[in-house]
Amino acid sequence: MIIAILSGFIAAALIPLLSKIIKGKGSILLPFLPLSLFVYFASYLPKIGKGEKLNFVYEWVPSFGINLSFHLDGLSMLFALLITGIGTLVFFYTYSYLKGHVYLDRFYGYLSMFMASMLGLVLSDNIITLFIFWELTSISSFFLIGFNNDDPKSRKSALLALSITGMGGLFLLAGMLLLGTAGGSYSFQELLANGSLIQEHASYGWIIVLVFLGAFTKSAQFPFHFWLPGAMKAPTPVSTYLHSATMVKAGIYILARFTPLLGGTDEWNTTLIIVGAVTMVYAAIHSIFRMDMKSILAYSTISALGILVFLIGLGTEESLLAAGVFILVHALYKATLFLITGIVDHETGTRDVTVLGGLRKVMMPVAIAAGLAALSNAGAPPFFGFIGKDLIYEATLHYGDWAYLLTGAAILTNICLLFAGLLAGYKPFAGNLPTAFSKVHLPHPTMWVPPLILAALGLVFGLFPVLIEKNLIQPVFHSLTNNDTLIHLKLWHGFNVVLGLSMLTLTLGILLYWKLKPSEALFGKTLKFELFSPQTIALLFGRLFSGFAKFWTGFFQNGYLRNYVITILGFLTILLGYRLYQGVNFYVDTAKLTELTIYEVIVVLIMIVSIIFTVFSRSRLVAVASLGVIGYSICLIFLFYSAPDLAMTQFSIDTLTVILFVLVIYNLPKYKTFSKRRIRVRDGILSLFFGTLIAILTLEVLAEPLNRETSIFYAESAYILAKGKNVVNVILVDFRGLDTIVEITVLVIAAIGVFSLLKLRLKSIEKE
Repeated sequence: MIIAILSGFIAAALIPLLSKIIKGKGSILLPFLPLSLFVYFASYLPKIGKGEKLNFVYEWVPSFGINLSFHLDGLSMLFALLITGIGTLVFFYTYSYLKGHVYLDRFYGYLSMFMASMLGLVLSDNIITLFIFWELTSISSFFLIGFNNDDPKSRKSALLALSITGMGGLFLLAGMLLLGTAGGSYSFQELLANGSLIQEHASYGWIIVLVFLGAFTKSAQFPFHFWLPGAMKAPTPVSTYLHSATMVKAGIYILARFTPLLGGTDEWNTTLIIVGAVTMVYAAIHSIFRMDMKSILAYSTISALGILVFLIGLGTEESLLAAGVFILVHALYKATLFLITGIVDHETGTRDVTVLGGLRKVMMPVAIAAGLAALSNAGAPPFFGFIGKDLIYEATLHYGDWAYLLTGAAILTNICLLFAGLLAGYKPFAGNLPTAFSKVHLPHPTMWVPPLILAALGLVFGLFPVLIEKNLIQPVFHSLTNNDTLIHLKLWHGFNVVLGLSMLTLTLGILLYWKLKPSEALFGKTLKFELFSPQTIALLFGRLFSGFAKFWTGFFQNGYLRNYVITILGFLTILLGYRLYQGVNFYVDTAKLTELTIYEVIVVLIMIVSIIFTVFSRSRLVAVASLGVIGYSICLIFLFYSAPDLAMTQFSIDTLTVILFVLVIYNLPKYKTFSKRRIRVRDGILSLFFGTLIAILTLEVLAEPLNRETSIFYAESAYILAKGKNVVNVILVDFRGLDTIVEITVLVIAAIGVFSLLKLRLKSIEKE
């Protein structure tokens, strides 16, 4: 399992090494990676269909309770198949869509990394590793959305998407940490067993708020939805893969996964119902005013995500079944429509539905796929979308006192979505072919076969829902409800209210399409409300925050090093002064002090004189030499108190420091006094205050009872565990080896930076 999940990362790492092959015909081999993963996960369908839940555990950071533990059940299986199945088709589609692109290898690398991140997210059982994969999806999607990095709009859209989803990721991390603390474990399966304990915990309210913020930002719920339409600047394969089937449904996955654990309360259900209902109606209405095919699909996607949040919020068995089915329904028809939009744009050079038409005459297979997807989107029988829509109405009709209001919202949403589906899937292919598109031709099969497959599945699953009922939908239902109720998917339920509502939706949606024609004038009416839109408010807040940040930075970081030091020391002085103001508790037992020796007195006097020379000398060289004398004096003190290793370290560092200072000041102008006398007095007073406070604090620390537990452990274990006799070296290299590695890495990076600057200087001198 771990190889299957990490294979995408491995492929992403290897792709740059095979750049020339991938930019050629070798890229046709890459789709076989997601295809093999699809076959691998599909091989578990019989076991999942029998109700089995498979666990795969690999230790990662056991000391922190973090393991690479993966859990495969109905819900994760559904998402894994969508990720790998649609991923396979998108990989094939990309082969022709971006053929010859200078950064084709880079695109496949990002796509592979994203696929692996999504698989890790939906399969993780440990909620901390789930968060790590969650963030990896945000990072990889940032690269994919901003793939056309020479376009300022693409860069802006990528940054906006990363800002919103990244902010949500921080909230989600806080929620996961609180959840782990409240439940006493970071394993979801263990947390699920303690569901009642978590819901009764004092942090429950904060947990669900933080989880909501993470899920809502990722799944583009109102008012965080505005990043998704902007992300349509990405190439079509990205829009298809990320924004219809996978990434935007990551938030839906989180809500669905945590429903058995955190759901069932008024706070959980009511919030999701309200947010989902507002999102689905708001975005559905917006979709009917758009003219760009991608924009239409973007808003209809936001609306569909709102429907899923709405259904999860209802929390009944009927609504959760509807949510499970609609995840698959939406992925099939929306991925198809996105792929078709890419084909239309690729061949005609436009996505404007007001100028498109008659393309069926030159791209019949594409038109067939578009028509099938539009009908499934409309919920027309006998398509899978019809079953999904019926389940939605069935869930809302049986929801108590609010049934009529919720059903009305669902009907309004579906009417608008039907209209949007016809605009994107029917309008470009209907009517007469404009003269400008007479030379348009059918693209390579790797572009039109994938949408045709997805659209056909929408019809097959509608006619024969039994194909997925037992091994897929039933396990999904069990994962969402945590009960063993048997479900039955049917295309025909007889003549009833639900059928009547479906027919009403179809009739009103077709009438709306017949009467309402998209145009610039119609779209312009929506712009009147842009001033109050969440996007405008968010961008305004961003500009205000940026302005404040510039002011704050300019005030404290004005280019003078002494001001930076003063700010830091001043803050620390206030902090320490407040701490000592609360009470000082130290006592110096003079009886325990050793007698002063003549050597110690001489060394201290040398240090005092050196400090005076350093502060008041008018020669840089004398000041640097005095600093060196202070350092060497400290070396002697270390030797007096039997610390030769520290003395050698201090000696080496001070020697190197003095040499470097001398090399630097050699080329500096003559020593001058740039500061005024009052400034130097201020600095001196601040130094005295800070030094005095540190001395008092040190004495207070020394007065605290000494706990030698840690030092005893290191002393006893140094040789036994690390085979080293020098305890300090063993601590640095073995016990705290990671700290040492980080420190060495920092030094290496600094050295590379210095070397680069020196080389840059040498080159500039040569040019002169």
